[in-house]
Amino acid sequence: MTLNDNVNIEIKLLLEAIYLKYGYDFRGYAHAHIKRRLLNRLKTLGLKRISDLQKLILYDKDAFARLLKDLSINVTEMFRDPSFYLSLRNEVIPVLRTYPFIKVWHAGCATGEEVYSMAIILKEEGLYERTRIYATDLNSIVLDKASEGVYVADQIKNFTSNYQQAGGKGSFADYYSASHGLAMIDRSLKEKIVFSNHNLVTDGPFGEMNLILCRNVLIYFSRELQDHVIGLFTESLGGSAYLCLGSKESLKYSGHADMYDEISKKEKIFRKKLLWPRSQ
Repeated sequence: MTLNDNVNIEIKLLLEAIYLKYGYDFRGYAHAHIKRRLLNRLKTLGLKRISDLQKLILYDKDAFARLLKDLSINVTEMFRDPSFYLSLRNEVIPVLRTYPFIKVWHAGCATGEEVYSMAIILKEEGLYERTRIYATDLNSIVLDKASEGVYVADQIKNFTSNYQQAGGKGSFADYYSASHGLAMIDRSLKEKIVFSNHNLVTDGPFGEMNLILCRNVLIYFSRELQDHVIGLFTESLGGSAYLCLGSKESLKYSGHADMYDEISKKEKIFRKKLLWPRSQ
């Protein structure tokens, strides 16, 4: 047995220990992603073995909280992939406009930048007041940051450029205030957002959503876990509702692919088919 085999065994045992102790299930995540994050954490802590890390997190909740942040997917920005948001304006918003009330689930919302991006679009399109956005993540630390809506002001130039490319209809400066090197999201954008802890691996569906966004999260999951999560979304969507995935994600290998029509191949926007009940 090689050293690499031993490392892989230790990783498997660590993930099992995390699940048994804390209830977070990373066992279906892509192995390469998990291994890379764990080895980086070892280096930061000055530990030699995964088994040393396991001992630490089992008896130190703060150490586990830091590891959880490493294992969670937290890469995001305002209007990330602007062409996606432009397509969302053109292809999805006109349909949502016909609904009396709109329910949106932003799954794996991380620190919230893309949630506020969605809120801005809905506000500019006159739909925000009749919308409820459920923004969820498994990591309570990043959820707290998301609900605060405070970001480093150095990011604003990039955020503004993304907003403009995404078809922004006003000035991005209207949606934040800057002070002491920080940019604070305008309070009005938070009024219809509910931030909540939700684990895509172990928790259940949300009912009758009109739009679900889960972008650049599934790429970190195994194929089996991806299929499980797509099933969760399918159960959570109402008829003719929309599912939006990341640029490198697809329904192609999912057992639920035939439940959807492809609205935008490039931007990975899908619409759940309206299935009429069988006649008796």
